Amino acid sequence: MPGSIFKQEVKKATGDTWEEWIEKLGRNADQLWSHEQIKNYICDQYQVSEEWSEWIAIMYEQLMGRVPVGTSKDAGVQIGVRRTFAVAKEKAWDFLTSPKGLPLWIGDVPSFTLQMGHEYESKEGVSGKIAVVVPYHKLRMTWKRPEWDKPSRLQIYVLSTKSGKTTIAIHQEMLEDVYMREIMKRYWEEMLNKFINHEELVR
Repeated sequence: MPGSIFKQEVKKATGDTWEEWIEKLGRNADQLWSHEQIKNYICDQYQVSEEWSEWIAIMYEQLMGRVPVGTSKDAGVQIGVRRTFAVAKEKAWDFLTSPKGLPLWIGDVPSFTLQMGHEYESKEGVSGKIAVVVPYHKLRMTWKRPEWDKPSRLQIYVLSTKSGKTTIAIHQEMLEDVYMREIMKRYWEEMLNKFINHEELVR
């Protein structure tokens, strides 16, 4: 269901609160309408942008009992992003957990110790606690932005491929809603692009 950040953003983008959108659509949207019909109705009837018509439709459909993509019973709202590139697995892991690599996905961290139970917080406000460390393979931890009410669960895998390349796979669970899922999908994709192209790895 919609979280606090989505509710703030939909009000900012459309001028109406989420509760007001529920009331409007409850009066006029038919239960049998497809996603496209709901989205187009919002866009045409209320002069809302394509992007926000899409988001309002997705969120409203959850109230209708439809399950959005990227949602499971156990892990909640989740996202997976992966990228493969030509560098040794050990080098990728060492950089990922180094003072130069950490700012790409956590921020400026005064201290970061690779051990279970270590709690971290960056100057940008990202915080969490390490749960599992398998050197040169896997990190599992909580990961929370300062504006979030609850932390997510984050897993990062560093995997060797048969061709000698390395895949970094990121899996994040327990996100607030599917709106935040999209935001975090973009965040991790951008992070992996920066990671892959970082001078420490390409030189």
